Amino acid sequence: MNPEHVAIVRAGKAEITRWRTEHQADRLELSRADFKGADLSGLNLSRADLTAADLSGATLTEADFSEATLYKARLAGACLLRTTLYRANLAEADLSGADLRGASMYRTILRGAITAGADFTGAAMLKVAIL
Repeated sequence: MNPEHVAIVRAGKAEITRWRTEHQADRLELSRADFKGADLSGLNLSRADLTAADLSGATLTEADFSEATLYKARLAGACLLRTTLYRANLAEADLSGADLRGASMYRTILRGAITAGADFTGAAMLKVAIL
């Protein structure tokens, strides 16, 4: 985890956009970061490394996690309404009770993920790896 990257995400959309403009080839290093209960709605977290990050109870409505690594991330009870998870890796993530209604999931990896009580109503799921 890079504390500077955590601060950038907490600062919001404008700061992430500025950082991405200056660091186009880099990815946000947010592994093991604590975003429990945070409102990260609409943020571009594509390609971010969120390995084992705690996003439980977070509001992630319309956030973009394209090609992000969420391996073993804690997303229990998180709101992922209309979230983009294009080619995201959620292997072994805890999605119990998460709200993924309307999420876009193309080639998303869910191998070993805990999905008990998760709501995938209306989610676009194409070529999702679950086994």
